[in-house]
Amino acid sequence: MPEVWMRGALPDVPPLLQPVAHALLQAREEITELMTDFSDELLWVRPGGRGGEVASVGFHLQHLTGVLDRTFTYARAEALSPAQLTALSAEGAPTETGRTVAALVSEFSQQVDRAMVQLKTTDEATLTDWRGVGRQQLPSTVLGLLVHAAEHTMRHVGQLSVTARLLPG
Repeated sequence: MPEVWMRGALPDVPPLLQPVAHALLQAREEITELMTDFSDELLWVRPGGRGGEVASVGFHLQHLTGVLDRTFTYARAEALSPAQLTALSAEGAPTETGRTVAALVSEFSQQVDRAMVQLKTTDEATLTDWRGVGRQQLPSTVLGLLVHAAEHTMRHVGQLSVTARLLPG
């Protein structure tokens, strides 16, 4: 099957946001495939030597979900909630017992679904509207945040792919 961007326009997604939607859907497909049969025991292993210099698969899965949530929140001109700030501070730390690869992949998939809903309802006339990022309200735009979400997601999919392949099994 060709990559998502080669399958044509996505229904109800504004034309200027098609590349963002394509990237997020591609990321979901790649993560789902990559994490099939990935061992829960390896979720928090940090390969790369004595100190584990490479981030764990668990970190990447948490971070992918969290960044999408945060960037799309800023694109809506909203501040992060206490729950989002708590999730941010927990990224990379092994989660509570019983947390599985499947659960983290499902959370990412659900976040992509929420992102798709937002993309479909984003008015293209707002794409150049100013948006503040973080507590310092660093300058961006709606489009800047959405494109960053897509490129950041794909960057971490690549890192996740390499990390998963470095681990035994």
